[in-house]
Amino acid sequence: MHSGEHDRLTWELATERIVVKIRWFGIFMGVALIKTRSGLHDPSAVWLFLALGAIYATFDTIYSRRGAVFLQRWPLFVSMMESLFIALLCDNDTQLQSPFRWYYLLSIICCAIRYQPMIAWTTCVFHCLSFAALTAVVGFERTGLASVAETVVILACVTWASSSLGSVLNATGNRLKSLNADLERHRADLEERVAERTAALRASQARVIQQEKMAAFGLLSAGIAHEVGNPLAGISSLIQMIRRKDSNPYTNEKLELAERQLGRIQRTIRELVDFSRPASTARSRVKPFEVVEEALGIAKYYQRTKDRAITLDIPANLPPVRGVRDHLTQVVLNLVLNAIDATDREGRIHVEGRESDGSIILTIEDDGRGVALDDTSRLFQPYFTTKPSGTGLGLFVSRQIVVEMGGQLTFQSEPGRGATFFIQLPADRPDQAPQAALPALAEGVAR
Repeated sequence: MHSGEHDRLTWELATERIVVKIRWFGIFMGVALIKTRSGLHDPSAVWLFLALGAIYATFDTIYSRRGAVFLQRWPLFVSMMESLFIALLCDNDTQLQSPFRWYYLLSIICCAIRYQPMIAWTTCVFHCLSFAALTAVVGFERTGLASVAETVVILACVTWASSSLGSVLNATGNRLKSLNADLERHRADLEERVAERTAALRASQARVIQQEKMAAFGLLSAGIAHEVGNPLAGISSLIQMIRRKDSNPYTNEKLELAERQLGRIQRTIRELVDFSRPASTARSRVKPFEVVEEALGIAKYYQRTKDRAITLDIPANLPPVRGVRDHLTQVVLNLVLNAIDATDREGRIHVEGRESDGSIILTIEDDGRGVALDDTSRLFQPYFTTKPSGTGLGLFVSRQIVVEMGGQLTFQSEPGRGATFFIQLPADRPDQAPQAALPALAEGVAR
């Protein structure tokens, strides 16, 4: 139940309890009138009618506690029955002089509080007719015109006053409902804004943590490259000096082999230096083939890479995309490393690139464990990871980067049969207008 609906029901039940209390007041007052007076026309009938009134009040109380109104759909029927009930009660008490005739007033007040003014005025008409019928039965000469007129005027005045009071109560209730509805809207809007700010804060925090991690790795790479590069340069110089002085074929062959291995180490160091340089944030036209080659060149130094078969199928002439080169390299590297971790020894990883409907689609597919069904909805959430030593930021940051480039990062997976991640970016062709929207790829679990 919504807060506004709950407040409306609470208000209606509060006014309904007033009606129930008025009914029980009439019952207890009737008992007191019977006990303290004599000369009743038929006391047994009066007790019977009071008992019927108590039964009706009991049902009204039970319905009120359940949040409903007894016989709510038939208010005029209830008014007619109350008119007949009060007339018979007065006739069996002391007829026209009976104090029970003022029950007409209680009935009108209850009706005015519970229903619309038109129902209250209709009830007043029923009560006037009831009193007129009682007067006719008793005899008009015993009552007098003044007494009848006085009773009718009192009933009309009470109807007017109680209807006005009921209108005020209804207007106040409607005003409270409106204010509660506004308050509920403001609360929902505030909660939505807080959720948005919280999500933005978490996203910014995750990006900062990821950037700090990459910066720390870059500093480590630069330090290793510097410490290893200087001794290697010295060794290379010594090898060249020995080769110039010693013409022994066997020695030259071994020195040449050592020099080739030194060259391999130096190339690795250059790649580490390139990777450790500060990331550029300038957007430019980026060739997917070069980005994937750079990412695979870094991934080959990962310890578990050597036991996996990585295949590449990306045309060198694939159209470029617009974005930050280092960021896109980071995305591809994250997905490739995840694929490596998801596969066992001799696992297969396939990286493919193609153009489709003006979009460049990079696919990283593996035949590893796949994504568990329970994890599919949380895969791109920050700090969610299935790795014992993972941070849970790789996929989250990767999706953010791809979205900032105007693309989508989606996946397909079946537990135990591998996973496929899709990077979909708009192609940056000079002769092509920017796309307003990209065709969506299937995301979720392949059945």
